[in-house]
Amino acid sequence: MIATILLSIGIVFLAELGDKSQLMALTFALRYRWWVVLGGIATATALVHVISVAVGHFLGAALPTTAIALVAALMFLGVGIWTIRENLTEPDDDEPKPPRSTKAPYFVVLSAFLLAELGDRTMFATAALATDNNWFAVWLGSTIGMVAADALAIAVGILIGKHLPERAIGLAAGLLFLYFGSATLLAAVLPGLSLLAGAALATLVPATAGAVLLARRRSRRPAPEPISTR
Repeated sequence: MIATILLSIGIVFLAELGDKSQLMALTFALRYRWWVVLGGIATATALVHVISVAVGHFLGAALPTTAIALVAALMFLGVGIWTIRENLTEPDDDEPKPPRSTKAPYFVVLSAFLLAELGDRTMFATAALATDNNWFAVWLGSTIGMVAADALAIAVGILIGKHLPERAIGLAAGLLFLYFGSATLLAAVLPGLSLLAGAALATLVPATAGAVLLARRRSRRPAPEPISTR
């Protein structure tokens, strides 16, 4: 059983390195408290892997992956717009801010990872491992492996967040969510699109939003006072 746990940890950890889940974890860590992000990820991972080891490849083959991807894309786009709007209406960095609740961010992280991981390669890998190994050991090891991989991304997000203003972090996180939503939507609607082409097209949405934000910021800058000739 210990060998199965270690095998599951290693396989899932390596599979998650550089995956969209790590980028999502980093993005959430830029915006929310790290323990809220980690808690949401751990809960979503445990739920998804329970499904995968319990039903295995039978459920995986029957999952409506296109519908799930569309819902996930809409959620990412909605979170991105909400995050950008929230930062545009917040007070300046030097003004006091009211404390934020941790309930809404927790459910946002939980829902996002739950939708993103359903039908993902990690779910199928976990189901395949469970067919020939102890299901509980596979579930425990795969959950630990994924949470550990995403914890690395959260640590990177914390380090980045210490050196950037809060409003800049929030706007960057919102733009990243717009990218995730666009990429997920393109993958669902145009499954034959290459990875490079999809990534390039997905950047158009956050790039356009960034350009609009930059133009808005410049238009709000006060005009320089005329230099007196006296």
